[in-house]
Amino acid sequence: TVRALLNNNSTVTVLRSGLHAIFNEKSLDVTKDLFQEKFRNPKKRQKNIQLKCLKNFISLLTSSTDIRDLLSCLSSDLQTFVIKPSKNKEAFKEQASDFMLKWNLLLSNVGKILTINRTDSF
Repeated sequence: TVRALLNNNSTVTVLRSGLHAIFNEKSLDVTKDLFQEKFRNPKKRQKNIQLKCLKNFISLLTSSTDIRDLLSCLSSDLQTFVIKPSKNKEAFKEQASDFMLKWNLLLSNVGKILTINRTDSF
């Protein structure tokens, strides 16, 4: 399904436009606030790696992008932001579960915003 969408230039253009609008309109500010974890030690504050991963993903999104390139981008980001920084197995489990929880929240919010405000992009 994704390959068919990636081969449709107008669909990809509209999707990119909608995703860029979400960032430009600051529609994700509520989500960003959730990532800041205000009640934790400021030194351990989340660096918003999920937004970095999403922005990297969007930067590769073109009608000529192969799905394998998009998956490779996500894999590389996971390696950089989750796997390499983990000092041991327990730290990895904690970081991975934290990343997945926040990644799912972010994608849910992006989907909701696209559905409500940018139906042409969804």
